Amino acid sequence: MRSISILSFFIFSFSLSAQSFSERKIKRIINKIKVFDQVHIAMSIVPLETLKPVANYQADHYMTPASNIKLLTFLASLENFDSIPVLYYQQQDSVTHFKSTGYPLLYHPFYPDQKLSDFLKEKKSLVYHLSESKIKRLGPGWSWDDYPYYFASERSPFPIYGNSIQAYGDSNAPKFIPNFFETYPSLNSLSDVLIREKNENRFYFNSNKWSPLDTLHRPFITGDELFIKLLENEIEVPVEISNKSKNFSWELLYTKQEQMLYKALLQDSDNGIAEALLVMISQKRFGEMNIERTIEYIKNKWANWLPDSIEWVDGSGISRYNMITSRTLIAVLKKIHDKVGFQNIKNYFPKGSLSGTLKQYDLKNIYAKTGTLRHNHNLSGYWVSPNENIYVFSVMVNHFTSSKNEVRNAISQLLHKFQKRLK
Repeated sequence: MRSISILSFFIFSFSLSAQSFSERKIKRIINKIKVFDQVHIAMSIVPLETLKPVANYQADHYMTPASNIKLLTFLASLENFDSIPVLYYQQQDSVTHFKSTGYPLLYHPFYPDQKLSDFLKEKKSLVYHLSESKIKRLGPGWSWDDYPYYFASERSPFPIYGNSIQAYGDSNAPKFIPNFFETYPSLNSLSDVLIREKNENRFYFNSNKWSPLDTLHRPFITGDELFIKLLENEIEVPVEISNKSKNFSWELLYTKQEQMLYKALLQDSDNGIAEALLVMISQKRFGEMNIERTIEYIKNKWANWLPDSIEWVDGSGISRYNMITSRTLIAVLKKIHDKVGFQNIKNYFPKGSLSGTLKQYDLKNIYAKTGTLRHNHNLSGYWVSPNENIYVFSVMVNHFTSSKNEVRNAISQLLHKFQKRLK
């Protein structure tokens, strides 16, 4: 009996070692993929139910995560919200007082929350109470020349329309939602199809480049006064603004849009949603909107299980100041699984070759988050083997000069090589 036990242990140990890859072997695999010449690469693959990696390559090296930072935002949101709070409100006679939770889906161009818009529209008179906010409109380390693009829409206490203007097709010129801002035909026939002045909410469209099939989104410059004007314009109800502190016993309006919110975060990688989630956590925890304070709070809370410290400055990953190791992303992914289970992971995350940001990946049975900034692309998530074993993985490729499509194909090629060996 004892000899059988020893033999079983030997076979089990051999099986594990056969599935493990030394850094030297991983380097040989990487060196055979030409796109990875002269890049910085880090990777880790770990069975979900164990702590021992089957593949680690420079997993302790700091990399620029781009939108992989949204995995941290997602985990923090799961830990802080059982239900998503939409609005603080208090009814006094015919007047409805309300205050922001930071919720971002009011008239959102992609994910509008009808319940919230109906709630506000049915009121006779509204008073908006300003939040204690230390939000900077643009995050630290965001590129200054990204201001015209939807992915860099400004942060604000109460986002409306995704803090962006939508232009959609017509025969000669675009129509706009909201129909509020100054819009003019461009006098420069070579200009982009739709642009905004850098320091002013004035938009120009180039009729020579405009197509009726276009739907474009451009950020506007936010502000409390502008928020009120946009809201009044939409609901046709007077809205006062108050900066006086009221000792209300605020009631909370909740949403049932958690799944849509998290799909927007993970499948569409919406940066405005990501930033708003950290604002919401801050409002709930501290009674103020302070992203920097919130990140410090989360980092301190996670310090006992993080393999490495994190350089983390925003919720979306737009900033180049963010730095993280691939083994830390593995730890975060495991915590996400502990929190929601694999079925919810399959619902929230993009699936390889089929949905979200993974449609162009030639990878099956993978549920993962991409992360892209210029010259940086990463992929971190979960892989289900043919034997139904679940692996957590992170592949981070920084400082490449090839096209993103070539890097995407190279990551697919790399993971295929490991999938053939891991059952």
